[in-house]
Order: sequence, then structure tokens, then C-alpha cells
Amino acid sequence: MYRQACYDEPLLSEIGEREESGYFPGAEVNIPNKLERKNLRIPQISENRVVRHFIRLSQMNYGVDTGFYPLGSCTMKYNPKYSEEIASWEKSSELHPYQDERTVQGALRIMYELQEYLANIGGMGAVTLQPAAGAHGEFAGLRIIRAYHELKGEDRDEVIVPDSAHGTNPASAAMNGYKVIEIESRNGTVDLDALEAALSERTSAFMLTNPNTLGIFEEDVVKIAEMVHDAGALLYYDGANLNAIMGKTSPRKMGFDVMHFNLHKTFSTPHGGGGPGSGPVGVVEKLRDFLPVPIVGYDGERYFFDYNIPYSIGKVRAYYGNFTVLLKAWLYIRRLGGKGLVEASEMAVLNSNYLRAVLSKHIEMPYRPLRKHEFVLSGEELKKKGIRTLDIAKRLLDYGYHAPTIYFPLLVREALMIEPTETESKDELDAFAGAFLKILEEDTETVKSAPGNTAVKRVDDVRAAKNPVLSWKDIG
Repeated sequence: MYRQACYDEPLLSEIGEREESGYFPGAEVNIPNKLERKNLRIPQISENRVVRHFIRLSQMNYGVDTGFYPLGSCTMKYNPKYSEEIASWEKSSELHPYQDERTVQGALRIMYELQEYLANIGGMGAVTLQPAAGAHGEFAGLRIIRAYHELKGEDRDEVIVPDSAHGTNPASAAMNGYKVIEIESRNGTVDLDALEAALSERTSAFMLTNPNTLGIFEEDVVKIAEMVHDAGALLYYDGANLNAIMGKTSPRKMGFDVMHFNLHKTFSTPHGGGGPGSGPVGVVEKLRDFLPVPIVGYDGERYFFDYNIPYSIGKVRAYYGNFTVLLKAWLYIRRLGGKGLVEASEMAVLNSNYLRAVLSKHIEMPYRPLRKHEFVLSGEELKKKGIRTLDIAKRLLDYGYHAPTIYFPLLVREALMIEPTETESKDELDAFAGAFLKILEEDTETVKSAPGNTAVKRVDDVRAAKNPVLSWKDIG
């Protein structure tokens, strides 16, 4: 009765019988013999076994919904479920990029308002929502800088980055055809003498994030901006660490000309897993005419796609940005408001410094003591005892925690980079610190052989590097 009410096709048990007789539904269709399947073997598996299998696999995953995710420099904070639900509505998810503007006024309003919110937060003159990730934003921002200098008739082919820069900074510069000039830090921050020596008439931009990847605020940032501008270059802000200063200051106040925002970091949209990201780019007023087309405009009555950008670098991706990601960021900003965004930054810095104060009593932390949203420990002394940073990271998995970022930034030996974000409670931070300190007291072999409680135990890194499994054909 159930089968007849729901399906016209035979039950699985009947398929096997029809295999024997050579009958298949649709066999009467004239299909060339060489293309016709002779056997159709569907496994006889009950529904509950299938469900249990996939639920078990899902439980092996780890994410911000599962527990603490202290990835330094990545701001892996909790994603509110109200934004996930609203983004799943048909009015959000079923929009088509070629719809008439008159039929998507609500979506255009959201995009326009998000542009304005981001411009206000960054102190910028205008914003494009097109870029699909932070690194993509870097690429677009540097294209704008290149176009600006070319219009002025200047041949500038060098981009300066500090040795503490995110790896995407030099990569984005190189992809834009620039020669990358790396300068060394002094006590964890920009060495002004090294910067002065690197600046020249060939310099197009200096790329910097503030706070930097050590979590240290660049106190000389105003002087840095002055030096860069005096050389005729522009200052680029990597927005990866905006979560530490949001509402307290702005890249514009610090002297930056171009910046990207990581919506999948600062504004709590999903991050990681290969899914869609978003890296809007903000520019000061003199660079507005170089933005990718279109941006969203408003004439007082309707919202529209504005292509009136005289020196536009063109599109940097198809259509107008990842709309549902933009929607989640808009919801986050509207839900928190200006006061809430400031409090988020304050709590991120408070959580970071609380955890830093606890852990740095037991493991070395190079450079300045006070940090912002993240801090970097060094396992150099532990390595002398036979325990690497990698071993600590692996052992944390046994305690149910995702590992921090390790071996970055490169100017810290055996680096452990931790960013707790504002969404973790003191109880969670205490529990993480407790597990970390317990690991420091464990015997060497226990730590070096970790993890032991996970579904996959310690892998052979050397063998994996020498014999990578790149497709299913490579499996034993």
C-alpha cells in the first residue's frame, strides 16, 4: 500500500528478481545494445543503517558549532543561526543575477546598506562587494592601486610587505605583476629604517595589517602612512584582523588608502570548508572611480546597479558578490548595531589577553607582552626536550579541541598562534588552558604519539609528502 501510494517503480527486493529475468523498467526503449546495462545491483540496506552511517561521519567533523576553534589569524567565531535561517529563505536563496532590478529592490537595498555600513566602519569613501574572499579582495585592491598609478603616468612595479604579513599578501602582489620587497620586523613590528630603505619611486604600495599577525598593534602606523605617502605610494590594509579594532579606530584614521574586509571573519559568516566567502574592498574617495563595476547605487527612489565608474578595473568576478554571505554580514551588523560591534572587539581583545596571561606563564611568548585579538607562543624550548609544536597541536585533538595555527608567522620559531575570539566564554577558555597546561606536564612519548583518541591516529607526514594520494586511483 505504501509503495503504491508513493512510487510506481518496484521495491528494491523486486529489482533483484527482475535482474534475473533481464527486465528493467524502460527496457522497451530502443537503446543501443553496447550502451545497455546488463546488471543493476542495488545494495539491500535499511534506511536506519544509511542514516547512522552518515550521521556518524558528520559527528567526526569539527567546527565552531562543535567546540572551541582557536585558529590564530582566522577569527573562527560562532555563526548565528538566525542569519543561517534567513539566508535559506527562498526570497534569499532563489534570486537570479539576471532578474530585472525592479524585482530585487529588497536585495539591492541590503547590498547598498552593507556597502555604506562597511564604508563607515573602515572610514572609506566607497566599497565594492564583488570579491569572493580576502585574498581576492587583495588582488582587486592592488589592481585598483595599479590603475591609479598608471593613470597618473607613474611606472611603479614594487610592493613592500613586512615579514609578519599573511602569505596571501605577497602572493596577491605577485599575481598583479609586482616585484615583492620583504622587510624585516624589529621587536615584532615594522622597522621604520627598513621601510625607509625599501621605499622608492618604484614603490606602488605597502601592505600591512594592524594589529599585525603577532597580535601587536603597530603604534607607528601614522608615521608609516606618512612615509609611504611621501614616497608617492599607497597604503593597503589587510582586513584580517579588523575584529580587534572595529569601532575603536578605523583603517582610514590610521592612514590607509585601500582595504579589504573579511566578512567570513569579522562579520561572522561561515568560514572554511571551501564554501563561499566574501572580501569587499573599500577605498578612499580619490580611488572610487577605479572600483570594479557595478556597485549598488541609490537615487532616492530606487536601488540600481551603477556602472558609471570612469576608470573601473572592470569586473573581478561574475555578477555582484556572494549574496547570501553578504546578507548574513548585513544581518550581523544590524543585529549588533554600532555599540555591539565595539563590544565584540572589546571582548575579543579581553579573551585573548586573558588566555595569553594564563598560558604565557608556562610557555615562551616572544616580543611585547600586551596583545590585541590574538597572540603567538613559541615552543622552541620544548623542542629541546623533544616535543614539537606539531606534537602539542596533535595532542590537543585528544582533549577535544581543534588545534591552533602552528608554524606561522615565520618570525616566531615553533609558533603556536591562538585567537579565542569574542564568542567564547571564560569557562571555555579555562578548560582549553587546562588541557594545554596538562599537555605540557605529560610524558614526551604520549605527546609525540598523539592523537590516540581520534578516528584517524598520527599520520606519517613524510610518507604522505613523498607519496600523495591525489585521486581514488592512488589508493592502495
